[in-house]
Amino acid sequence: MHQYIERVVDLLDPANNQILNMNPEEATRRLLEGTPEEVREIDGSFALIAKRGKSVRMARSMDRPMRYFLAKRHEGPALVVAERIDAIRSWLESQGFGNQFHPSYTRMVPAHHVVEIQLIGCPDPDPVYTRFFTPERDRLSTDLDEIGRAYIGALADEISKWLRRVPAHEPIGVCFSGGIDSGAVFATTYHVMRKLGMNLGRLKAFTLSFGDGPDLQQARSFLEKLGLGLFLEPVEADLSSIDVAETIRVVEDYKPLDIEAASMGMTLCRSIRARYPDWKYLLDGDGGDETLKDYPIEENPELTIRSVVSNLMLYQEGWGVGKIKHSLTYSGGLSRSYTRTYAPARHFGFEGFSPFTRPNVIDVSEGIPFTEITQMSVDRLYSLKGEIVSRGIRAITGLEIPVAEKRRFQHGAVSKERLRTQLPEQEVSYRRKFLELYQQAE
Repeated sequence: MHQYIERVVDLLDPANNQILNMNPEEATRRLLEGTPEEVREIDGSFALIAKRGKSVRMARSMDRPMRYFLAKRHEGPALVVAERIDAIRSWLESQGFGNQFHPSYTRMVPAHHVVEIQLIGCPDPDPVYTRFFTPERDRLSTDLDEIGRAYIGALADEISKWLRRVPAHEPIGVCFSGGIDSGAVFATTYHVMRKLGMNLGRLKAFTLSFGDGPDLQQARSFLEKLGLGLFLEPVEADLSSIDVAETIRVVEDYKPLDIEAASMGMTLCRSIRARYPDWKYLLDGDGGDETLKDYPIEENPELTIRSVVSNLMLYQEGWGVGKIKHSLTYSGGLSRSYTRTYAPARHFGFEGFSPFTRPNVIDVSEGIPFTEITQMSVDRLYSLKGEIVSRGIRAITGLEIPVAEKRRFQHGAVSKERLRTQLPEQEVSYRRKFLELYQQAE
């Protein structure tokens, strides 16, 4: 009987792990031997892999892409793990396995789950998924002041932990539109820096503008109302500088809304980098819509308000691991699409952070009794985020922030009409450009 010799090829950069409460060895031990509750206690940003015999376990935080590919070798299977699809492809080609590659054969570890694979050769084993983060739903009262205090309190805690590990001489940038989420991040960051005695001269609010988008005026009004207008730094850009093919190559995806948002992120990061060659640390509000379930339901024919408020972390994880409508290559929800924020920042040498991706913040949001508060009213759901955030900011920081209507990143930096001249609406054109990256793999 042939004895397979399995191999794990770990292409992840361990320096990208930012684990706050234990060393990497302990985190890896918990992944390999611990209970789901012990894995949940790993605090920070991480993508981890652990192996014992033929068993391999993988887990990641939502803000870190983690992909894998099972390669066939005569001597036994090789599991290749990396942040990026192109890194997997490069390794396979370097080892003479390039003919096995296709982007759709890669898999992404879904956030909040331990994925276990047995490297036993043919036939390929199915992975086993074990959830390690299961927030308790509907545990809070319907008191919006109490909810806001808990929600922004958790946000402030996460921002504080992040700020404490940033070197004291480094500047801090917030990607800022003046909307509810980026506004909450900026106001809370300002408050925490003051509370910790940090130099507020390090802080800037970067607002992207292509000349005719509403965000710049919104951002200016937001900060001026708080008496903080001096922190605003407009970042003006030319719409013709957007290269859709480049965005798709960097993000490694093709969903239209995510490519639009990523194109804005690419432009903003490129412009900041040109202006400040040594800038490293950026905060943003990505994930805030997901935590408080604030997406236009009418834009998705699959959604009803009942499905939105009744499914655990629907916008973070999609319909759930193993569901037929999910792409195995990408997983679902923000778990899939966070590359729209992560990849542009990394591409231009930034270390980005959104506190809305942290489990402690999501834990509060999932504890909100949405059904009872909204009484299944869509309009009530849409207004809820502004009420919760503004009350929470008032309670935690003492600031009275303005509440703007929801607007996507790409629709705030440029008018929708001009956006369409550079970024088409149809997914098929993006998917075609994505596959062109791998033509020789067809």
